Amino acid sequence: MENGIADQDLAPERGTAGAARHTRRLSDKILIAFHHACDQLDFEVANDLLVILEKMLKRPAFGSDTNRRKSIESLVAAHERLWMLRHPEARES
Repeated sequence: MENGIADQDLAPERGTAGAARHTRRLSDKILIAFHHACDQLDFEVANDLLVILEKMLKRPAFGSDTNRRKSIESLVAAHERLWMLRHPEARES
């Protein structure tokens, strides 16, 4: 375990034939890392991860990207979470 990340979290999953298969999109993994950074109150890293996600969503999609709307909604929700964490006084009013 290095930096709190288990080895199995870094390794790709293995299919029945033993070939590596990735079950999550890179953007999903970055979003998970964003939420982990928020849980650790590391707002600078969380913000940097959102910048990367935005850059990924601004690129032209390969083929038909049926999850694009969901990805954009997740990005907006992530921005809202980070803002609320940075401005806790906004919840009190």
